[in-house]
Amino acid sequence: MTNFFTHKFRKKSPLEIAGMIIFGAIFITGLAILFGFVIMWLWNWLMPEIFGLTTLTFWQAVGLIIFAKLIFGGFGGGSSSKKSSKRSDKECKKDSKTDFSKWKYYDKFWKEEGDAYYRQYVERQTGPEQEDISESE
Repeated sequence: MTNFFTHKFRKKSPLEIAGMIIFGAIFITGLAILFGFVIMWLWNWLMPEIFGLTTLTFWQAVGLIIFAKLIFGGFGGGSSSKKSSKRSDKECKKDSKTDFSKWKYYDKFWKEEGDAYYRQYVERQTGPEQEDISESE
């Protein structure tokens, strides 16, 4: 984490860094207020007419957003995705179940050997008494 901040803020003065932090806080607060008003407006426009529900105040709309985020979305974290992104591409391809690089041989194998192996499998599963029935069909 230290390398990230030293890299991003290496050539910035402390005044510029403080300005960026203040601007970011104001911007995030403004987005939260705007989002609260949008949710309140949409709720008050749609829900009373469609479902007969009561209207919401701004703070009820903000509480509804937070409640929905807790119930349906959580609040991120994302530490597991960082761990998985550290793996190299070669490891992912080697361990991946979606590595289809050898599937080009599938059709040829099935034409040459697949049918015989399938018959052997059916014989093991059903036993010799059922083989005569399947060959007559």
